[in-house]
Amino acid sequence: MIRVRQLTKSYGSNMVLRGIDLDVPAGEFVVILGQSGAGKSTFLRCLNQLVTGDADELQVAGLDARQAKNKQQLRRQVAMIFQHHHLVPRLSVLKNVLTGRLGALSTLTSILQLFRSDDVALAHDCLNRVGLAEKADARSDSLSGGQMQRVGIARALAQCPQIILADEPVASLDPQSARKVLQCLRDVTHELGITVVCNLHQVEYAREFGDRIVGLAHGRLVFDSRDGALSDADLKRIYPEPEATTPTSPSFVPSPALIRTTAAGAV
Repeated sequence: MIRVRQLTKSYGSNMVLRGIDLDVPAGEFVVILGQSGAGKSTFLRCLNQLVTGDADELQVAGLDARQAKNKQQLRRQVAMIFQHHHLVPRLSVLKNVLTGRLGALSTLTSILQLFRSDDVALAHDCLNRVGLAEKADARSDSLSGGQMQRVGIARALAQCPQIILADEPVASLDPQSARKVLQCLRDVTHELGITVVCNLHQVEYAREFGDRIVGLAHGRLVFDSRDGALSDADLKRIYPEPEATTPTSPSFVPSPALIRTTAAGAV
């Protein structure tokens, strides 16, 4: 479902991704771990072409993501869940889920929000999958943070994607809500065969929910395992200690005259 070879990305002189190689089959829940700045978010954005990197090969959902002509079709096949749910507060929960169908509508019908009956039925089914069927008519701003993120998952499912990319989807949630969100993502992976690639910071969630754990450090892939085992040595590779710097000379050396003047003033 995803095949990446030698993916690089830089912002000016800052090299963020340094030759990533990765294969992800259909129906796998992959958790990516790494420090802030390791390149996790940039990697996801390269997969759905929100940002453009350089790669020898970048196949996503059966499409060559390097070809500009494939971008619109690729984004229909690849749904994105962000750290913040990005719901429209004044719209109902159902209407927010239905926005996942906008890419399948003509320009006029999307502007007028004229959804077909089968789209509405699909949206209800997606809400049922995330345990929020009874909230369909509620305003989105009446929900808790965890419920809002589950609506975001339902919206992604309504897109009927082959791949879901989730960028820190539980960063702002309490542990109970976070586990509900991650359980929803794992369920759709196993029940619907949707590939999920999820960035996380929490090692315990990666062990609990991931079919596979991948580690990034300084823009490089440094760990890849499907057995859920993470040793202390593995964690040190994924979360390396900052390099110690010992200055060879002080940045400022006061003159003897300044030292005598300062000392005199102190007296």
